[in-house]
Amino acid sequence: MRISAAITQGADSSFEIQEVELDEPRPDEVLVRTVAVGLCHSDLSARGIFPDGAVLGHEGAGVVEAVGSAVTSLQVGDHVVMSFDNCGHCKPCLQGRPYRCLNFAPMNFGGVRPDGSHAIHVGGAPVGGNFFGQSSFATHCLTTERNAVKVDPALPLEVLAPLGCGVITGAGTVLNALRPEAGSSLVVTGVGAVGLSALLGAVVSRVGTLIAVDVVPARLELARKLGATHVIDGRDADVAEQIREITGGGADYVVETSGVPSVVRTAVTSVPEGGSVALVGIADTAGELTLGHYDLIMGRSVFGVTEGNSVPKLFIPRLIQLWQDGLFPVDELIRTYRFAEINQAVSDSLDGTACKAVLTF
Repeated sequence: MRISAAITQGADSSFEIQEVELDEPRPDEVLVRTVAVGLCHSDLSARGIFPDGAVLGHEGAGVVEAVGSAVTSLQVGDHVVMSFDNCGHCKPCLQGRPYRCLNFAPMNFGGVRPDGSHAIHVGGAPVGGNFFGQSSFATHCLTTERNAVKVDPALPLEVLAPLGCGVITGAGTVLNALRPEAGSSLVVTGVGAVGLSALLGAVVSRVGTLIAVDVVPARLELARKLGATHVIDGRDADVAEQIREITGGGADYVVETSGVPSVVRTAVTSVPEGGSVALVGIADTAGELTLGHYDLIMGRSVFGVTEGNSVPKLFIPRLIQLWQDGLFPVDELIRTYRFAEINQAVSDSLDGTACKAVLTF
């Protein structure tokens, strides 16, 4: 079928909306008409993976228009939020940990189906797709029932779409991985959409001291509005010292979303012995990271978190319920754009004008 999709042609290139050919769904696939899709930093950094062009987008939400013959849990007309893909048969997947899927990289970043075939073509030539099992920067996309979460059709998909990746990554890091005690202290370094989602998760956890660190004043203002008890300008030379002073010796937990090595080191020195640092972000220039041996051997825990250690079919409904109960105001992060405005949404996301840009169709 012919659809419209936003195609990028390599690192730092803009998106161009073109007419492309999308395969009909195979027996295990689901055709979704996209209603909304979040714009995530991963969509921008992944442009360099596909120098010959690709359809990205991995926070899609929409309406099921067709299902393959082997699909059993979804039907035409269902509203779904699409999340990351997983193979479903490796050891971590069978243990209920799809975020640790041994095939995570090829399933989500490979640009092709698991069998190596392409679902998207332009003028007969294949185009990279299957991004996070969806490639939802398009009017329609193919996905599977593994990573499509059925939701209440009465709920606004432009609010739910970002739950597919950025929001579950941030909130899940707190609610699933760190699980802070009520009254404890927690720092979020970098309060973009992922960081603010972590902050909202910390508020749900009734953290006592909640510190936001960023270099964009507007983001710090929003963080304070959403529940931060303290904010720190990340350009200050003494960020770790300020954190230790505020918390009386160091924060119990840090969620590090920037991926910048110097910020990671600041995060580690901001927690006392026994404190925990969860690494979430990956900087575009990510390379080797140097940490003090003494900092680690004295009991500080530093570990990585992927997709918020989330099982989307369980965690997304939980976040939706928290939002409906007024306890998780994720809508405060969102700024909507029409699909044709995708390049403006990218620009606004990069300069901090938009915290979480969501494209609507």
